[in-house]
Amino acid sequence: MFARVLTLAGGLSGAAALSQFPEFSQQYAQRLGGAVDELRLFISDFDADAARVGLERETALVELAEAGALGAARAETMRATIERYDRLETALVDMKDAGPFMRAYHAAHLNDLDIAQAAWAEFKPAVPLTFEGAVFSGAGLVSGWLVISMLIGLFRLPFRRRNAAESAA
Repeated sequence: MFARVLTLAGGLSGAAALSQFPEFSQQYAQRLGGAVDELRLFISDFDADAARVGLERETALVELAEAGALGAARAETMRATIERYDRLETALVDMKDAGPFMRAYHAAHLNDLDIAQAAWAEFKPAVPLTFEGAVFSGAGLVSGWLVISMLIGLFRLPFRRRNAAESAA
């Protein structure tokens, strides 16, 4: 009886937790879009400054890096910003093309720690009233039930062997 209560609690916990994924991934995607837009503006300003003095982006970065310690540090920061922009833009395109189920399949795209922390800080769990929320709830229920059932089974295993040996004797 106690094992059934534990497995039910595990299943319900899994359902409650996993049902929140569609909304969290949506909030992450919104923050990701905002970050990409902001980085695009920053990089566009840099490119415009470079163009005003007749330089391409890469040439401007090289010139900046050769302008002393501060310039070198700024050029490195700018390169890192451009790389982050490229990475986040790719993740955003992948997320826009994916529905909630494909977002779960490609959950690795939710990999920017700053954006994930910001989304989590503002995230408010809610009762999912969408089809995908129901599917994720069901998957969480089954997953939680299975995990707790397996843990209880592993815990009981030594006792079953002992009882089987005692019954055979």
